Amino acid sequence: MCGLAGYIPLKRTSYQDMYSNGSKMIEAIRSRGPDDKGIWVEDNLTLVMSFRRLAILDLSQAGHQPMKSSSGRYRVCFNGEIYNHLELRKNLQGGWRGHSDTETILEFIEKYGIEHALKSFVGMFALAIWDEKESILTLARDRMGEKPLYYGWVQKDFVFASELKAIKKHPDFNNKISKPALSNYLKFNYVPAPQSIYKNIFKLEPGTYINISLESANSKDIKSKKYWDLSSVINDGFKNPINDPKHAVTEIKSSLSSAIKSQMISDVPLGAFLSGGIDSSLITALMQEHSSNKIKTFTIGFEETSFDESVYAKRVANYLGTNHTEYFVTSKETLDVIPKIPHIYDEPFADSSQIPTHLVCKQAKENVTVALSGDGGDEVFGGYNRYFWSSRIWSNLKWIPYPLRKIIGSSVISTPKSLFQNIENFYNLIIPKKYSVNQFEDKLKKLSERLKYVKTEGDLYESLVTQWYDPSLILKDFDEDFVDVNFPINENLISHPPSQMMYWDTLTYLPDDILCKVDRAAMSVSLETRAPFLDHRLVELAWRLPHSLKINNYQGKIILRDILDEYVPKNLIERPKAGFGIPVGEWLRGPLKSWASDLLCEDKIIKQGIFHFEPIQKIWDEHLTKSHDHTHKIWSILMFQSWLEAQ
Repeated sequence: MCGLAGYIPLKRTSYQDMYSNGSKMIEAIRSRGPDDKGIWVEDNLTLVMSFRRLAILDLSQAGHQPMKSSSGRYRVCFNGEIYNHLELRKNLQGGWRGHSDTETILEFIEKYGIEHALKSFVGMFALAIWDEKESILTLARDRMGEKPLYYGWVQKDFVFASELKAIKKHPDFNNKISKPALSNYLKFNYVPAPQSIYKNIFKLEPGTYINISLESANSKDIKSKKYWDLSSVINDGFKNPINDPKHAVTEIKSSLSSAIKSQMISDVPLGAFLSGGIDSSLITALMQEHSSNKIKTFTIGFEETSFDESVYAKRVANYLGTNHTEYFVTSKETLDVIPKIPHIYDEPFADSSQIPTHLVCKQAKENVTVALSGDGGDEVFGGYNRYFWSSRIWSNLKWIPYPLRKIIGSSVISTPKSLFQNIENFYNLIIPKKYSVNQFEDKLKKLSERLKYVKTEGDLYESLVTQWYDPSLILKDFDEDFVDVNFPINENLISHPPSQMMYWDTLTYLPDDILCKVDRAAMSVSLETRAPFLDHRLVELAWRLPHSLKINNYQGKIILRDILDEYVPKNLIERPKAGFGIPVGEWLRGPLKSWASDLLCEDKIIKQGIFHFEPIQKIWDEHLTKSHDHTHKIWSILMFQSWLEAQ
């Protein structure tokens, strides 16, 4: 992958200063592209563009960026991959300098214009394009949000970059923490787009682009434009459904296989992450089908057997005949990642699977430069437990008056831990194994706490994807207007709430948590990751399927299971869904206790003036005594505190 950065200065400055500042900004994200560096200052000193390259296609200097078009009109910095660029080249004249997709991007834009080009690209990307003729900078991001792109203002200079750490190297950076962003971080464990943790700095949302002239940069009057819209995709899917199950399986398999084949194009070593679950197993199986050599697969294992899924991955790898690498990490290796998190993620980020994700990326990088993953399968094909349990829960709860639901929720929360363990054991004993529940107490108490707030099924969804449902409980100077994340309603999905949840997850949780997590973890070790499930053509096809081919009988990803049956026996796959987790809760009572206690100490919290100390002290004490499991809430506070100390 690669990294880009640059800025438009408000005041006249020198070439040397602009070049130096551009160099400092791009060096901050060197790990995104250790193979090459490029800095370009516009002749009139109105713009600097800088770039770090991780060479994947065309390893020669013909792929050097910032790259200008053959006519000289356009110049581009490009982070990502355009998988159909060879097909696009067929519509363009020859005279190519190399075979990079960057060159294809420039010449396609030259001939067809930027918006038409964006609609034609199949891939993951963040683009900065300078139009010399019109003196307009265009920033664009891929449809699903695989590649990051920040923009905004440092004082009055317009800035942009792949990561915040580059923007912070601008000599005038002094942007303060955004309270609205912090509020949303506490709710969701990540800062949702378009916000960033800093005032006046924003994330460009997936499927959008912005045009920046010198005038609009100074006036801060910039509005994004959509070139791809998921809601419109859903509506089109309802107009043109695929109702025949056999035809649906054929179409999805063909589309996914085609996406994988195109994403296997690389001039450097390539492999795949393999957890042994449905998504990664299917990706690996189809990769192996397209390869005459053994695919390299990677997984990590843990000392804690309750969190270790490496045995499942190994069984699948042996069956498919991949060149499989297992790496078992110790608790110490896992804990050693924690001090690195603030640097890796730039802004507070509290998905604890960030730790194993970084470790598996680090392990894969020792053998390959590109790795395919199963990310996106859950959101696109209905894999999360909340999709098929929430409606059932709500149908049983909606008849209970709201005041009574609050009382029930409070009663469950106060239930002793030992009783929960007995209930979990009994539940898992009497039901089929595939419906068994992991972390029963944690999930039920989380649901029960939310009963105090939930009034609609939409509220139920929001409660299931949040930690601090009410940030005002701990955040000083809180204003209700701070919480402004919008979950839009698609009229075609009203009758099927699980699909509405999939829609919301694809808009928010997927780009801002899952894809952010993978991008930063991979880029910190200079590894490119690719996600075939997020090929937009496959996503569009998936929304033409009937609900029953995604979710049926409290089971998700029905159609993917059907396809995978052709390659892997059911007995190697069927097991309760588990996240990519680690025993953070136990570590907080053990090896992380001292570190956490220091970050949560009263003097520090009061001096910072951001949080109320008493509610934090309460949940920390309850967690340490094991009366309640507050892992996720505590981790969100710790990740913010750790990030704040690193600034």
